[in-house]
Amino acid sequence: MTIDIANLHRRFADFRALDDVSLTIAPGEFVALLGPSGSGKTTLLRILAGLDFPDAGSVTRDGRDLLGISARERGVGMVFQHYALFRHMTVFDNIAFGLRVRPRAKRPSRAEIADRVEKLLKRVQLEGFANRYPAQLSGGQRQRVALARALATEPDVLLLDEPFGALDAQVRIALRRWLRHLHEELGLTTVFVTHDQEEALELADRVVVMNLGKIEQVGTPDEIYQQPATPFVFEFIGKVNKVPVRISGGRVHAGDQRFDADPLDGVADGTAVAYVRPEHLALTPAALESGWKATLRHVYLSGSVAHLELDVPALGQTLEAELGGDEAQRRSLTTGVTVTVQPRHLTVFPIDSKTGKPDLQRRRVVHPRYGQAAIARWR
Repeated sequence: MTIDIANLHRRFADFRALDDVSLTIAPGEFVALLGPSGSGKTTLLRILAGLDFPDAGSVTRDGRDLLGISARERGVGMVFQHYALFRHMTVFDNIAFGLRVRPRAKRPSRAEIADRVEKLLKRVQLEGFANRYPAQLSGGQRQRVALARALATEPDVLLLDEPFGALDAQVRIALRRWLRHLHEELGLTTVFVTHDQEEALELADRVVVMNLGKIEQVGTPDEIYQQPATPFVFEFIGKVNKVPVRISGGRVHAGDQRFDADPLDGVADGTAVAYVRPEHLALTPAALESGWKATLRHVYLSGSVAHLELDVPALGQTLEAELGGDEAQRRSLTTGVTVTVQPRHLTVFPIDSKTGKPDLQRRRVVHPRYGQAAIARWR
């Protein structure tokens, strides 16, 4: 059951919620729609659910036009951020609701409904909660009830709109891993909306990064993190250092350094912007000719990871590097220590001289060559 979304446009007054969005979702795939508020991800989910309609474009499932089918007939289960449970109904009645409101010809018998609800309660690990009311449940338990209600009608597609946004961190971690196991067990096609990059990267088979109604990039979690296609994806996913650079003779110059690497063929001389992840910065105590000289300004310990804030005079800015917490302690890193910083690789976007914006078509990944002396490291 392949879902094909083609050239969707949706406008609310002067606001473009969706701007020529196209996407294909494979059967059994777990897709995360990731982006900041206003990026269009919830609008896209609501169109899939039949709760909204585009101004232009098409949505088909195995060639059948979904836009001409009512929400009830689409075979879709929807889970909302704030549960949307009926407060006056018990857990049992909430889960059974979608079955009981079916037309008489399609409605299961009372015994069949009771059997299905009991099985769902067991699946979502809420046996013994059937007679409780939503007010008697924790946030995590309410969200499981909402999931069970969505699954009761045996949907082909499960749609989740930031379902863990109202929960505390520990409950979110437990529930999202449980959700992934449930997805694999049932073999559903799942579309999950979130603004939490960690959730998207951990849960999804593919991540769709959205911004201002457009899709910036689609890829596996590893592709999205390791090979961002645009500056927005770089800055939205994970931590990154942004460095202004110059391109001259196919070489990259940053501050007082020229990074020797394979020439950037087809890239004219001019200004550019380079991105490098904190974990891709190598540090050495030696005063080397290649690399930026830096002073350690602060060490922020976050569990097993040490975030190092480095003052780099040649760049006129600070950079952040990351090391394992144990390694940072072994190196005795303290405020004021002088180091040499060497990027293992940079992603460079030349600046278009006409528009003043990064040229996405001329994106290049640069792997500097430092020579034998550069392999010195703290031991």
